[in-house]
Amino acid sequence: MEIKITFPDGKAKTYPAGATPRQIAEDIGPGIARAALAAKVDDQLIDLNTLLRQDATLRLLTFKDPEGCDIYRHSSSHIMAQAVMRLYPQAHLAIGPAIEDGFYYDVDFPQPISVDDLPKIEEEMKKIVKEDIPFERREVSREDALRLFEKEGNKFKAELIRELPDDTVVSLYKQGEFIDLCRGPHIPGTNYLKAFKLIGVAGAYWRGDERREMLTRIYGTSFTDATALKEHLALIEEAKKRDHRHIGKELELYSFQPEGPGFPFFHHKGVVIFNELINFCRTELYKRGYLEVKTPLILNEELWHRSGHWDHYRENMYFTTIDEKTYAVKPMNCPGGLLVYKSRLHSYREFPIKVAEFGQVHRHEKSGVLHGLFRVRTFTQDDAHVFCLPEQLEDEVAKLIDLILYFYRTFGFEDVMIELSTRPFSSIGSDEMWERATDALQNTLNKMKISYKVNIGEGAFYGPKIDFHIRDCLKRTWQCATIQVDFSMPERFDLTYIGADGKEHRPVMIHRAIFGSLERFIGILIEHYGGNFPLWLAPVQATILPISEKHFDWAKEVKRLLIEAGIRTEVNLSEDKITRKIRNAETEKIPVMLITGDREIETKSASVRRHGIGDIGSKPIDEIILDLKSEIAGKRLKPQ
Repeated sequence: MEIKITFPDGKAKTYPAGATPRQIAEDIGPGIARAALAAKVDDQLIDLNTLLRQDATLRLLTFKDPEGCDIYRHSSSHIMAQAVMRLYPQAHLAIGPAIEDGFYYDVDFPQPISVDDLPKIEEEMKKIVKEDIPFERREVSREDALRLFEKEGNKFKAELIRELPDDTVVSLYKQGEFIDLCRGPHIPGTNYLKAFKLIGVAGAYWRGDERREMLTRIYGTSFTDATALKEHLALIEEAKKRDHRHIGKELELYSFQPEGPGFPFFHHKGVVIFNELINFCRTELYKRGYLEVKTPLILNEELWHRSGHWDHYRENMYFTTIDEKTYAVKPMNCPGGLLVYKSRLHSYREFPIKVAEFGQVHRHEKSGVLHGLFRVRTFTQDDAHVFCLPEQLEDEVAKLIDLILYFYRTFGFEDVMIELSTRPFSSIGSDEMWERATDALQNTLNKMKISYKVNIGEGAFYGPKIDFHIRDCLKRTWQCATIQVDFSMPERFDLTYIGADGKEHRPVMIHRAIFGSLERFIGILIEHYGGNFPLWLAPVQATILPISEKHFDWAKEVKRLLIEAGIRTEVNLSEDKITRKIRNAETEKIPVMLITGDREIETKSASVRRHGIGDIGSKPIDEIILDLKSEIAGKRLKPQ
């Protein structure tokens, strides 16, 4: 009996029933046979050694495919787990997934380990790789799987198994003496792992619950060649140098205080950046017809029941009591925006109505996940809610996509990945609402010929969404912007407008944010630029450096002229020598240094030096001002 295998290019070929993807890869050629890690058959991920018994579409997955990369790194975590169990037989394994740029495994060790123990685990991994142990899939009953892990004393695996339905067939993967609970698939054997490195140890609560056991999380990364691994490790070292927590402290941008854990304190220079982002956003939104509002920080409990946040978000909210009634500190701005809309009657002629708010929100985050500006307990969202007619929906979504991409290009983020997230298990609204909303987002992306990934079940509880992931200079991705289509909130809040027929109709609501969290976006910018902000964003744009005390008066005059021109300027009137003044300015990453001496006083000029570049030469002050104003107005990322 033969089966027909159809490949991604539409071509098909017949093979004997029972052929494996690995055999098919070898038939195609030695190149793909060496690169193939797993396969995708009719949208199902399988091992290369799986027997194919019926017609199917087949895609062979390599490390270049996102799924192939995940499978490779997930297998890496199993190899690491096997090494751990050989070295620490009394340890118990929890979970070990692939993550972006690597993998981890959470382990309950009998005695704590540290980064000093990682080289020993790496050496054992190398032995396992050299042994070329095959990954073997086994399927057993729920009861047999439970008995296996209970016998080992592994309460973590047993807990996961107990949550499965009674009739579940459980998949296990065996590597020699090592057996793990896993859905798979995996690489064919341990010798497929070519280049890897264990890079860190951290604490992690079991299932993210601070009331549960504290486990040791071992992080690692892996690649199919040593060169790629070396490049990645170099990026990790560069990321350490660019850590926004260190740079933010060095440049006096913000701080955290024990009196408010997770609540950032922005210092003057940080506020300058914060305000520049808002001013840029505000200017661009005004051009596009947005109205700006400001809604209260605290609103009563009934509102959050009405919006659905009480049922879906209560654990992340802060509460207070006023006049013996419960109020909530807002975790999101949208309910306030809905109340603003309801404050008067609207006509179809007004639409679309675009309402923006730079609203501060508070969300309870567990102390263990707080991380600089990336994970805080209060932040400012550049929120907007676009109320539109149903027939305007796709056009408005397209305009928002263009706006978001324009914003990111301005900051130098050219590589943007887009995801479409669909209805989650816990949601509000009818099936018809969700279908219309999802179709609108999908149709818009297709019309704009934008490639995207679909995340099934990852939408907001009130509507599907498009998320934007930007890639920074270190090749890391950050999810920032979002566009969410919502038919549910207008219905829950009874939003209406008077249509052309004189009757009441229901508008559609689009939630959108571009920066997402301004605090987090500032953290991303700090690391992307390494603290070397482009001129328009720099807290101090220019510093005047007089060579000696007799040059102070001209330095002060230059400062006055630049400030009058709208350029943020300081002057260093210390007794330090000019070499030290320059060194300090370079350390503070000030973009422009203007050195003044005898010749500059005579010619009403300054000697220009650019941070990270060096001396540019002497120029008249009025010319310097024109150049700087042009660079600032153009929001250029680098000086010309």
